[in-house]
Amino acid sequence: MSRSRNRVEVPEAKSAMDQFKMEVASELGVPLTNGYNGNLTSAQNGSVGGEMYR
Repeated sequence: MSRSRNRVEVPEAKSAMDQFKMEVASELGVPLTNGYNGNLTSAQNGSVGGEMYR
């Protein structure tokens, strides 16, 4: 059975994590939007996730 690693362990934290993601993207200059972001490169999306992980 495969387990998703993108699952939010505390559902109440989802909005805070979304806000944090948008703040990181803004600081990095990545034009992240709520919704579809298929126009961004893997490097752009990865930089946001990498900074969040740090």
